[in-house]
Amino acid sequence: MIGEGGMGEVWLAEQSHPVRRRVAVKLIKAGMDSREIITRFESERQALALMDHPSIAKVFDAGSTDRGLPYFAMEYVRGLPITAYCDDRRLTVAERLKLFIRVCEGVQHAHHKAIIHRDLKPSNILVAEVDGKPQPKIIDFGVAKALSQRLTAATMFTRAGSIIGTPEYMSPEQAGSAGEDADTRADVYSLGVILYELLAGAPPHEYRNLGLEEVLRKLREEDARPPSSRVRGMGEESTAAARRRQTEPRRLTRQLRGDLDSIAMKALEKERGRRYGSPSSLAADLERYLRNEPIAARPAGVLYQARKFVARHRAGVAAGLALVALLAAFAVTQASQLRRITRERDRADLITDFMISMFRVSDPSEARGRSVTAREILDQASSGIDTGLANDPLLRARMMQIMGTVYANLGIYSQAESLFQRAAAIRGTALGREHPETLRSVNSLVDAVFRQGRYAEAEKMARASLEVERRVLGPEHPETLSLMDSMAGILDKEGRYRESERMLRDTLAVERRVLGAANPATLRSQDHLASLLRGAEAEKLSREAFETRRRVLGPNHPETLASMNNLATVVADRDEAERLMVEAIQIERRVLGPDHPNTRKSIRNAVILAMRKGKYREAESLQNDLLEGLRRTLAPADPRIAAGLYTLGCIYARSGQRERAIALIGEALRGGFTPLAEKLEQDPDLASLKGDPRLRPLEKYRQPDAGKH
Repeated sequence: MIGEGGMGEVWLAEQSHPVRRRVAVKLIKAGMDSREIITRFESERQALALMDHPSIAKVFDAGSTDRGLPYFAMEYVRGLPITAYCDDRRLTVAERLKLFIRVCEGVQHAHHKAIIHRDLKPSNILVAEVDGKPQPKIIDFGVAKALSQRLTAATMFTRAGSIIGTPEYMSPEQAGSAGEDADTRADVYSLGVILYELLAGAPPHEYRNLGLEEVLRKLREEDARPPSSRVRGMGEESTAAARRRQTEPRRLTRQLRGDLDSIAMKALEKERGRRYGSPSSLAADLERYLRNEPIAARPAGVLYQARKFVARHRAGVAAGLALVALLAAFAVTQASQLRRITRERDRADLITDFMISMFRVSDPSEARGRSVTAREILDQASSGIDTGLANDPLLRARMMQIMGTVYANLGIYSQAESLFQRAAAIRGTALGREHPETLRSVNSLVDAVFRQGRYAEAEKMARASLEVERRVLGPEHPETLSLMDSMAGILDKEGRYRESERMLRDTLAVERRVLGAANPATLRSQDHLASLLRGAEAEKLSREAFETRRRVLGPNHPETLASMNNLATVVADRDEAERLMVEAIQIERRVLGPDHPNTRKSIRNAVILAMRKGKYREAESLQNDLLEGLRRTLAPADPRIAAGLYTLGCIYARSGQRERAIALIGEALRGGFTPLAEKLEQDPDLASLKGDPRLRPLEKYRQPDAGKH
């Protein structure tokens, strides 16, 4: 005997005819109405013979022994229950989901053959390894249906373990009607319990030491906690559960929170009408999760709804109306659903109309023969966003955030700042100042202000937002880490290099652990840290970031070009530096344009390199071109113009043009540039300017944390 249940025993046997093979024989215990059961067996065997799926253990035969005891002869599966197998092999959450999806496919196949299991549980899903790969096998399929008969309170518990259903895995409708009202969605509920246990390491409900009536009441009335909440409440057991999934409790909780919580809870809905309609629907949502796509169990974002609305709801609206007419008892629920669909449709229409108005500027009747740039289309959209989306503030804020990001990517930070500011205000009013969407807009606003050289203002905003994000989102959330990187950049520009380095090292360590070494945010912080350091460590960090970005993003991506430029700065004393800078500037002028901030940064670095090599005419020419572009695109009081004047003054000082140098450096100081006094004291090429009374105001800009190290 290889197993025993409440109603039968399972024996390992060998079939000799017509083929020789080992089989598992499930023998029903004496005392059952065997004549009635044998009649049911014969009918059921015909249905079971139709099933042919790799995830279902085949039923070869059914009948009665000489003593009249009914039996099933099934495929012998030498494996472990699915939960035990996953724990024994320490499968990750993703690996468990892939295995579970194959189980769903097997159950769906049986449902297509009009067979309901009604006793799905881990011990009825065995996993064996075939050619080194796990293969799930569902056993006892159809036995429950073949053996079903009216139950009483006295017989429910004795029979629940093997045939009609196990309380831990039984659906509420099975508990409420002694199993008579069960349909295919009962199997979906049982699959939801198994999924919950595979994710959290514990069942959704605890039934130990409870009587039958209390078990059934709890099953029908009490909702389970989401898996992530269950893990948090398991205490020390959560550590063991996380280790069996190759992670640790906090990361497991974060992984389950959100999509997997929603999928599990939808499968466990008490009302079967709100449950997944089939095992294949449950499997499809899990596959979408594994592909990082939006899932059906959670509301999709507005832009996703706009793209998918026509294809997804054209038949859905008609079906919903028909359902309302047919199911009057659910009128309130259906009315709510119809309102939601209508709201989605209206939003989709708004987006469609807005997009059409965006591109109206490129219409021949509007353009009248002239070329229309992407900038003009973007300006047209931003100017009409208030009227085009006036009735939907949150949608308007979302579009402002998107367009602000496009402006920022184009280097047009003043326009980006205005849009981010308005998006943050709308979201703050509608969602609250501490809502993640509001914080995302504030972070974007901080970066736009920083990029325009208003460092003190950016720092004040960043510190306030960082305090909120650490408390609300957590210190390891991607948005918090992104803001920490921005904060380090602000400190760098303010000359507080040691503070900047400390923050960057902390940020980079967390990003590598949480996001991974190849994540764009991680590489951004790594590049930033390299620019602060000197020597072998700086080169190692910079070269790794450059090579990874070139491999992942391609040679012409803006972030790859930024890494190339950064590496050139780090290895400035080698011939490689000039080659990298020239190549970066050529690509950036072609891809980004001559006035893009990234292009200007590369030119500034090329100027510094030319100065170091004594190529003052080349440095002067590059710097004059750069200043011309700055004056053409920025306001006269912008500190970046003053910084450009200061650099040109340094070039003149090094080339012996003392008077021109003093005039330009003085103009830079009056324009708001505040270089450190140490620059004049430490650079021998500027020694001739020391002591000049016209440069004494430099002393007030001395800072104790000056100088990179």
